[in-house]
Amino acid sequence: MASKGKLLSIYFTAGYPDLNDTLKIIQDLEKNGVDMIEIGLPFSDPLADGPTIQQSSTAALKNGMTTEILFNQLRDIRKSVSIPLLIMGYFNPMLQYGVEAFCKKCREIGIDGLIIPDLPVDVYHEEYRDIFEKYGLINVFLITPQTSEERIRFIDKVSKGFIYMVSSASVTGSGKGFGNVQTDYFKRISTMQLSNPQIVGFGIKDSETFAQATKTAKGAIIGSAFIKHLTENGVNSVSDFIHTIR
Repeated sequence: MASKGKLLSIYFTAGYPDLNDTLKIIQDLEKNGVDMIEIGLPFSDPLADGPTIQQSSTAALKNGMTTEILFNQLRDIRKSVSIPLLIMGYFNPMLQYGVEAFCKKCREIGIDGLIIPDLPVDVYHEEYRDIFEKYGLINVFLITPQTSEERIRFIDKVSKGFIYMVSSASVTGSGKGFGNVQTDYFKRISTMQLSNPQIVGFGIKDSETFAQATKTAKGAIIGSAFIKHLTENGVNSVSDFIHTIR
């Protein structure tokens, strides 16, 4: 089982399996001891996501999920949930909504930050950082085994929350555990002594991979495995899944 004190974050797609499941899933995750939740805003072209998350995204869009509906579902979330909540999504829907309007809405609801895989750190730094900071939102950047040390240090300098360490250069939900390439990468990043904690994502699906990923990192994120569990077992089975991790 995972070491004590390691942060467990769960990702799921808003509006999946059914449009109105979002709130119940968040509340059940907190009740079962999850430390942080990433709420996926579905998008029609999710480039960084593997087939499981893509399918859930397509289904959520078919269910009718939109940015506005998600904000409506979350408007009273802070009356029942206190753990950190992040919205993970692609930049296009945020641009369409209006970046400042999106950030303002996030603050009103009580969202703590955003993860936007297709917003480059330099573009954020030059064009959007002031807006995010105005509304008290952290922006979380992704690094991979291929990211240069120079870029990692720049991301560390710009970040104010944590760094999302992608365990491999492939899409989410693939692979069968961590080999030497990944464990060497985890060690290499830990020796860089970055100022922001690192949380590992992609490829974590059980207590073994969670323990491996959190050996040198602060925590880990589980997405595809949790969505598969919801697909197969329904929204009343959240506690069963969390208890297999820790």
